[in-house]
Amino acid sequence: MDLEYYLEKLEKLSLDAYWDIRVINNRSNNIIVKDGEIEEISSGKTSGVAVRVLYKNGWGYGSSHRTDFEEVKTLLERAYRRAKLSNEHSKKRVVLKDVKVYRDRVRCQGRINPEDVDVEEKKEYILETHKNLLDREGKIVSTSVLYSDVQGNSLFLSSEGALIRKETSRVFMSISAVARENSNIQYASERIGGYGFEVVKEGNIGDLARNTRERAIRLLGAKPCPKGEFKVVLDPELAGVFIHEAVGHASEADLVLQRDSVFRDKIGERVGSDYVTVIDNPLIEGAFGYYKYDSEGVKGRETVIIEDGILKSYLHSRETAGRLNMEVTGNGRAEGLNRPLVRMSNTYIKPGDWDFEELIEDTGNGIFLRGSRGGQVDTGKGLFQFNAVEAFLIENGELTTPLRDAGLSGEIMEILHNVDGVTREFKLSVGYCGKNGQSVPVGDGGGSIRTKTVIS
Repeated sequence: MDLEYYLEKLEKLSLDAYWDIRVINNRSNNIIVKDGEIEEISSGKTSGVAVRVLYKNGWGYGSSHRTDFEEVKTLLERAYRRAKLSNEHSKKRVVLKDVKVYRDRVRCQGRINPEDVDVEEKKEYILETHKNLLDREGKIVSTSVLYSDVQGNSLFLSSEGALIRKETSRVFMSISAVARENSNIQYASERIGGYGFEVVKEGNIGDLARNTRERAIRLLGAKPCPKGEFKVVLDPELAGVFIHEAVGHASEADLVLQRDSVFRDKIGERVGSDYVTVIDNPLIEGAFGYYKYDSEGVKGRETVIIEDGILKSYLHSRETAGRLNMEVTGNGRAEGLNRPLVRMSNTYIKPGDWDFEELIEDTGNGIFLRGSRGGQVDTGKGLFQFNAVEAFLIENGELTTPLRDAGLSGEIMEILHNVDGVTREFKLSVGYCGKNGQSVPVGDGGGSIRTKTVIS
């Protein structure tokens, strides 16, 4: 792609509107092993261009898998006509927040390029992981190992003069095991991710597999979790999922504007205890949700959503920041050729000053919940329901009986107000977040937190 040629030609287009262009080229590889058998080895390439045009209060969009200049020019002109038509029917005022314009080249890659690793070597790591999921007694009856890597580059151009080139790679691996004893069936999983193949080669995946196996087997002998209101301690993974789903999504400004957030009109108000500080930060190097610039060319930054229990900020795209007259946060993210949406990056609760063992001892009696099996959140009503992978009774300040089928539910604000302890540990999980059909890499976590809620 000849950038100078693109720029010279685009500057001659007489469009009295804002426009931006995103060009992407990605290469991906996937290996799936199910119960020790290779189910899939695949690779693919994706390329294309997406354009946006804003004319007064109307947006126009277009995308194509062709990236030559004539196609881009056609897309822009078509999107311009659509934007003018949209403006005629628009009932809202669209204002893009002014931002600093950057020209930059960004590389986000690991030490070991996954493309430099032969597929046979990748396959051996995955098959070895499967072997480490098995037990001698035969209680593990099914295993799954999924590996994927993506290597790509992208270009962002805008009518304001932005020119941002990115080269990125990501590696992701998830493993799972199913244990069975008579009619009792239990499941456990783990995942790792990063920028280079070193996350697999040097990531203690053997230990990860053995821990997954032992957790699935341990759950076979676990007792059903008691129901009712308890003091609970959530590990960094479950605390992170709660913060991401219940706090992060509720702070996304597009949901606020849609009146679908419990945080609407609450900037400056108390929404949690003094122990609750929630941060979104795409600039944490090594975190799975890292990026320097979002899909609108806005430089990422640390955003304090909640500080000492007080709601300080929403997460914004340029449009939501303009409509609410707030500072832009660099959270306009898009998957592939899709339109940018307000999305989180790495979202976590700020670590406190407790040691984990001290927090458990101080809790006296309650329940420790570890890991996440997902759940549901109603950001508008402020309600949540999550399921933990496993749990343990806390009795006389010690972890005792293993528990299963542990879920927690309640009101977002209530559980935030009940937080009275956060450990000093800092862990971020890796994963992908879905919204409006788009999936982007994210991290979430922080420390373990203690609160009070209903176990259901």
